Order: sequence, then C-alpha cells, then structure tokens
Amino acid sequence: MKRLQVLFLVAFSSTLLLFGCGKEKEVVEPAVEQVLDDIDEPEVVEETEETEEPEEETDEDVPPEEGMVRSRITNEWVTEEVNNTRPITVMIPNTKTAAQYGLSNADVLYECNVEGSITRLMALFQDWSNYDRIGNVRSCRDYYVYWSFEWDSFYIHFGGPFYIDEVINRSDTDDIDGLSSSNFWRANDANNATDNAYVDTEGILADIDKLGYDLNYRDGYAEENHYRFAPSGEPNTLEQYSDAITANKVDMSPTYPVTNCYFVYNEETGMYDRFQHLSGSSDGPHVDQANGKQLSFKNILIQNTYYEVRDQKGYLAFQCIDTTRDGWFFTNGKGIHVNWEKTSDYGATRYYDDAGNEIELNTGKTMVCIVEDGDSFLVDDQKIGSN
Repeated sequence: MKRLQVLFLVAFSSTLLLFGCGKEKEVVEPAVEQVLDDIDEPEVVEETEETEEPEEETDEDVPPEEGMVRSRITNEWVTEEVNNTRPITVMIPNTKTAAQYGLSNADVLYECNVEGSITRLMALFQDWSNYDRIGNVRSCRDYYVYWSFEWDSFYIHFGGPFYIDEVINRSDTDDIDGLSSSNFWRANDANNATDNAYVDTEGILADIDKLGYDLNYRDGYAEENHYRFAPSGEPNTLEQYSDAITANKVDMSPTYPVTNCYFVYNEETGMYDRFQHLSGSSDGPHVDQANGKQLSFKNILIQNTYYEVRDQKGYLAFQCIDTTRDGWFFTNGKGIHVNWEKTSDYGATRYYDDAGNEIELNTGKTMVCIVEDGDSFLVDDQKIGSN
C-alpha cells in the first residue's frame, strides 16, 4: 500500500508540472529512490561455471600410427591417402578353372548368379596400391556396375555381353576393360583360355591416367560413410534382438547350386570362414592362391532381389535399385532379418532391422550375397526363405 501511495504522489506532481498555466516548465526528477527503497532487492545467486570433464580417450580412438583414420568401408585404421583414394572393383570368376589372386584382401566381396547358375564375384579393394597380380579378371554383367557405382569405384572387367553397353557407355562410368587395355596379361596357370587374365597396380594406374579418370572421390561422396559401424570397443552382438537366431553355419548351396559355398563361424577369430565345393570338385576352404589364406568375413549380408531371365542363353537382370526388399544380417555367430533399400545409382545400399533402425555392422570385411527372389538358404540346417 505504501508503495502505491508513493507512486500516486509522483504521478500527481508530474501532472501539475505539465499542465500549470503561465509558468515555465520545470523538470523535476521523480522520487525514484523512495520507490526503490520499498522494493525488496532480489537475492543475487552467483552462477558457477560447470566444467565438463573431458571424455577419456579409449584405445579404439587412438590410431596405431599418426595420421591414420577409420576406413569408411571397413572401419579399420587406414592412412588418409588410402581413405581419400577411390577404390577398385574387380570382376572375378568362381569356377573350377579360375585361379584367384588377391581375394583375401578384398574389403567387400559380392556374389551373384550369372547364366547357368554359375556365380561371379566382384571384389572391392580400398587399398590397391601395391598389387603385382589381381584376378583373374572376367567379363562384366550390368547389375554389378550398379553395385560398383555406390562405392564410386573404378570398375575393372574383361569385356561382356551387349547387355552391358548402355551402362558401360555412360559418361560417369569409370571402367577399365581388358579388351581395350594393353596393361592386362594372360598367364599359363589356368586350365583354359578364359580364366587367366590379370592386371596389377601399375597397369591400373596407367589406364586411369590414359582414360583421364580422377583418383579422388566425386564431390560430396567422401563425406559419407557407406556402412554404419558399431564402435570397435562395443561390437554388435545382436543380443539386443529377441528374435536373433544362432548362426554357426550359413549355407548358400540352395541358391548357388554350382558354387555350393557356405560360411562357418569361427569362435576363436570371431569371423565367418568361407568354404565351397564347386560341382565336380572336392569340398574345402576357399583360399586365395596368392597367399594360401582362407577367405573370412566379419559381416555377411544377404539380399533377396527381384530378377528376370533375359533370353534363352540364361542371361539375367537384377533390380539393384529398390526399396523394402528383405534379407538377413549375420555377425558374431547370430543373425537377424533385415530390409534393404537402394534409392539411386550412387546411393549406398542401406539395411534396416524390423523396427526400421539402420543396423550397425562390425569392424572388418563384409560378404554380400545376392539371392534371387524365391530362393532359400540354410542356417544351421534350418531353411530360410524370403519373407
């Protein structure tokens, strides 16, 4: 009440000054001090700055050598130069007569049927800086080029049927064809005249220079990781999924009836070791003839894919760009159902769990098996078909 009286007096005095007749206006300062004296001063609370404790650096954050970075393809440590150089993808046959060199070093390996239920492999190499023999190199199928696009890689092949002409002749297709290159050679270590063509790093670099290709990624690509990876120190065990299945053996024989490949989980290494028993040959480990190493993978991705038979010779077409197709993901001895999508030529194939979350792969190499819609495979002798 006292405060209101003081304010009223101040206002009334001001009115008299403004409307007094015949008098010179006089500026009178209002009695602000009296008003302020009656207002309780707010309590001043001193703010203390909270200093955040710096996050402890874990071993997985520390590169083994200065200047190394996490690979966008495997999440392993690589040099910046390797990470910033476009990879290569190489077409490699998978037959009894095929002499395969360099496969154990592939960071991602694709397998898909071609005509006659024979499979062909496409090997992706991120660090291809020091190879004296890669191959043997075989012919192109156009659907592999679209899988190559999403890595912005140099696509290496040895010719191919006329079905490839449209995609190979595109201005943005950076391919190296053994038919038109003088840097491929044929060796005498194969049983026929087709599975014996090879190339090396020096030859690839020479062709890249001759064809005017750029070793650097196209604008915008290098900022994106292709796969999403779990932290190395916290691997994805798939135990968070109540419907995860045990997967000690993933057998692709029903969908690849000539290759008859399968993967066995090795608890000691945490990897899936690859085996195959090609028709007419013995069952055994799938090994790289360059070093005798068995092929092994940390992640296995299986993609059910729409396909068509093109002609009487059995040439196939696969729909590489698609959405909400189903598949499976295997790692660390377990597996879950996933859905995959690829929305553009250069867009990465993304894999989502049944809740719609993008899955996390584990650090290391990845095997991608393309399965014809309607085909099945076996997991620990249990038949798994497309949903």
